[in-house]
Parts: sequence; C-alpha cells; structure tokens
Amino acid sequence: MSRKLTVYQYPKCGTCRNAVKSLQAKGRELDLRHIVEETPTAEELKAIVAASGLPLKKFFNTSGEKYKELGLKDKLPSMSEEEQYKLLASNGMLIKRPIVTDGKRVTVGYKEEEYEQAWGE
Repeated sequence: MSRKLTVYQYPKCGTCRNAVKSLQAKGRELDLRHIVEETPTAEELKAIVAASGLPLKKFFNTSGEKYKELGLKDKLPSMSEEEQYKLLASNGMLIKRPIVTDGKRVTVGYKEEEYEQAWGE
C-alpha cells in the first residue's frame, strides 16, 4: 500500500502543477502544502534534506527573484548550515519546489522519469 505523499508546492508554479497532476495520475494520495503559507520549519527541512541524501544547496531556488535579490550566490558559501536552514524556513520562495516526500524518500524539483522511479507504483 502506498503511503500518502506530502507535496510542498507553490500553486502558481507551473512545474508544481505538472508534478501534482503527474502524482494524481498515478493515483497517489497527496497532502498539498503551500510552500509560502505553510513554509517548512528549519527542523522539518533538516529531516527532508537528511532523507533526500542531497546537499543542502540543492534545496535553494537559485532561479528565484528572492535568491538573486538577497545575493545568496555569493553569501551561501560562507553561511553555516544552521543559518542556511533558518533562511530557507524564513521564506518559502527561497526553497526549490516542488518537494515531495513520503517520510523516507524525497524528490526536489520535477522530472517525469525521476517521479516514475520514485513515486510510480
């Protein structure tokens, strides 16, 4: 039996909408979280990053306006991990989306073939 998936997404984001459609087409039960209104806390983000096995920097929305506005490309390397988590938790627009997790596995962003492997039953 497949577990319910938590999807951190931004409803106006086309990539997020495509990801949600893809998961719904696979018949997955989804818990949709608005990444700006329900921004994950630093603790939640730590658990997500740990489960993903990916480096923390992969969770930053590097193409976002806020990222550029704050000059994070230059600032991130000198920030501590703790500061980076706090920063991500402070503004959902800084987080790369969508993030999908079942509590054990995590995908960041949306690629159909990656979804097929991770979330296709």
